Amino acid sequence: MDPVQKQGLIQGDGFHAKSVLIVEDDKWLMHCLARAMETRDFNVITAESVFDALAEIARGAPEYAVVDMRLEDGCGLDVISALKLRRPGARAIILTGYGNIATAVRAIKLGAVDYLTKPADVNDIVSALLAPKAVRSEAPLHPMSPDRVRWEHIMQVHESCGRNVSETSRRLNMHRRTLQRILARGRRNDV
Repeated sequence: MDPVQKQGLIQGDGFHAKSVLIVEDDKWLMHCLARAMETRDFNVITAESVFDALAEIARGAPEYAVVDMRLEDGCGLDVISALKLRRPGARAIILTGYGNIATAVRAIKLGAVDYLTKPADVNDIVSALLAPKAVRSEAPLHPMSPDRVRWEHIMQVHESCGRNVSETSRRLNMHRRTLQRILARGRRNDV
């Protein structure tokens, strides 16, 4: 048995890859993350909603979880709570495009081992999941610039508004023409 197989052994009588539940309502991101985790020898289970995630946890709680904070039918913190009830030793991280201190503290109190903002690098996600319990994960080597964070936030709000510039400008409390210039400049420069 090679080292990868030894690392993948869990309770039971046979070989099982490390199990990870990915809860993400963005299908493209979920698919990319699932493929990346599979290449790192994880047995991937996916769910697009809190309801689906809770059903997967009821079937068998995984060792690891990567959970989006905001899902269409609820909050990813509910998934973390349910996972910790079923499998207290499970390691979970929260992914979010809406990072703030209050939700980060709440996520950690509920048992998440880390709280990462989107877009997160797969290597950072895996490092956070597999880091020894007493060791905190390191800060990313290439964090996003403030301009990139701003652009990602604007684009996320823009997408959630169905690409409606007027509605996006209202939600961002920004003049519509200013938003149009930012969107045009960002698309040209591909921030």
